Amino acid sequence: MSKPRSHRKVIVIITVAVFFMFTFCFAMVPLYNAICKATGINTSIRASEWSKPAVLASAAVDISREVTVQFVAVTNENLRWDFYPRVKSIKIHPGANNTVTFFAKNNTDNDMVVQAIPSMTPPQSIAHFHKIECFCFRQQSLQAGASKEMGLTFQVDKDLPPEIHTITLAYTLFDVTPKTNAKKV
Repeated sequence: MSKPRSHRKVIVIITVAVFFMFTFCFAMVPLYNAICKATGINTSIRASEWSKPAVLASAAVDISREVTVQFVAVTNENLRWDFYPRVKSIKIHPGANNTVTFFAKNNTDNDMVVQAIPSMTPPQSIAHFHKIECFCFRQQSLQAGASKEMGLTFQVDKDLPPEIHTITLAYTLFDVTPKTNAKKV
């Protein structure tokens, strides 16, 4: 008869693996933030900061400085909509109000509701970019085949760091249509 094998080695390996997985889960948030900061992906925007209009005191326009603002629009995977800015970029003077429009068209056979989520680079420009009116403040609904122009009015304040010459504002459009025909389990 053979002696039963000791499971001590397996238990030690599993314990160490569980410890590393648990530690890795806690390290994910700071690791993610560090990667996003290094790559310029915007993580410092709080939803509350971008979901309401900015309240601005009237500011004098700095005509001695010009900043390029670029606009990017994409749809989330499998969203069959046309969505793009009417202009790819504009040159603005800090302190001036600026308005641009985005075009959206629902290319499906269904009425849909979408939400635009913004991101911006460089991250240092976020605190200086103020949306006064934006289609991203509210969910947008479109009937099947319908289209519309959606406005964005913004201001870049004069305290924008002088080394920033270009700001890129990107919107991703997500389907948030209520699922009324979901199966009940």
